[in-house]
Amino acid sequence: MSKLKLGPLPDDKPVKVTVELPASVHRDLVAYAEVLGRETGQPVADPVRLIVPMLERFMATDRGFAKARRVSTKSEA
Repeated sequence: MSKLKLGPLPDDKPVKVTVELPASVHRDLVAYAEVLGRETGQPVADPVRLIVPMLERFMATDRGFAKARRVSTKSEA
């Protein structure tokens, strides 16, 4: 079994998002949702719901972003 970076999605009120994705990214998002559903036992009804946790995870683990954010925060103080 593979180790995905996302876990089960919280059951919360859906938010409408409008975004244009390249077809290849959409196919990958759908495929990721299918794999995540198999791994967690909770099917992902709408792959769009993955976008926010993916972005949160990406930003939380991006060292360059964290460093830039710290520098920005210090310069504002």
